[in-house]
Amino acid sequence: MSKITKVFARQVFDSRGNPTVEAEVYSNRISSTAICPSGASKGSFEAHEKKDINNKKYLGKSVFKSIQIINNIISKKLKNQNIHNQERIDHILINLDGTKQKKRLGANTILPISIATKKLSAKIRKVGLYKTFIVKKNFKLPFPLMNVINGGAHANNSLRIQEFMIRPDGARSFTDALRMCFIVINNLRKLIMKSGNSTSVGDEGGFAPMLNNNETALKLINRAIKISGFKNGKDISICLDVAANELFKNSKYSIHSKKFLSVNQTIRKYLKLINKYKIKSIEDPFAESDWISWSKLMKCMKKSIQIVGDDLYVTNLERLKVGFLNNSSNSILIKPNQIGTVTETLEVIKFAQLIGFSTIISHRSGDSEDTFISDLAVGTNSNQIKTGSLARSERVSKYNQLLRIEEELGKNAKMNNTI
Repeated sequence: MSKITKVFARQVFDSRGNPTVEAEVYSNRISSTAICPSGASKGSFEAHEKKDINNKKYLGKSVFKSIQIINNIISKKLKNQNIHNQERIDHILINLDGTKQKKRLGANTILPISIATKKLSAKIRKVGLYKTFIVKKNFKLPFPLMNVINGGAHANNSLRIQEFMIRPDGARSFTDALRMCFIVINNLRKLIMKSGNSTSVGDEGGFAPMLNNNETALKLINRAIKISGFKNGKDISICLDVAANELFKNSKYSIHSKKFLSVNQTIRKYLKLINKYKIKSIEDPFAESDWISWSKLMKCMKKSIQIVGDDLYVTNLERLKVGFLNNSSNSILIKPNQIGTVTETLEVIKFAQLIGFSTIISHRSGDSEDTFISDLAVGTNSNQIKTGSLARSERVSKYNQLLRIEEELGKNAKMNNTI
């Protein structure tokens, strides 16, 4: 039996240049590491992120308290635990924290240990990480939800919607999916330059041009799809992450312009955009506690339209159950750092798939070179993966890992369904 001999942590930096936790779990001389990501727009029901708010040397963003907790407390608690008993290890961490939202230790303290443990177990067994989750055979590759234009909290421009994405619905392989996105992105770059805007990128690798409104961005993407030789809504579909929490005030929303509109007016605007631009997926169209508005929108939607809960669910099983009972959405975004352990993440994925939701494995805007979510997506047969654009190495690394998995699967590699 392989046992944990030591857990060690260090402070490293994420893709936004902010400090974060890297944990390294050892079994004698063998070890695996994991780095915790961090979001820019966070749901208030997410697991807590522990920061040294009084450490002025790092502007209150360092994680040295988390490092001390891991090196001085958690390492001793996990010593001699069976490295292959993920659930036991995770429950030790959960109980050590003892709060619903990981407010004592912080999800950023716990998660990298949980992920590094999972990686080390696969390493010792000499199997691909993706083979150690839920699915044991008939693995499927996820469709990429690829960010092409950034707005909202992810860019310094006037776009209200946070992410404008494309999904290569007509792709027959993951390799082909990336090729299709690559072509559209390159043509979009030319169109943005032609319009006199910069092609600098935002936090997640999508372009961040100084556009005036959402429709300008949608028109550019629609045009890029067309000149790439694809049909919008069939070969490639436009998808949105609204991040409506940031645009909600006094029961009204300022999603489509700076003017605040009622829920019914906002829904009518959504329906207009869906019909005009053949949009196939909308994430966080309303605020995290506005359950009634989510249900209203669902009643107006065709079954082929994906309504995704991110801040609404925060990868939390109890909130997902409420959403299911209220018919709030038909899809869930999965972010392991919203809940804090691999075990809890898998519980949410299993339940979501049981009730017929599509599952989308997601990065965070502050991410790293860690490719864990790529293996998680394949190992759970999740429908899609959301991990930014074909730019910035912390985003591309996830796509490259999926290409390696596809290559390893060979003739058995198949694409999943989009919904």
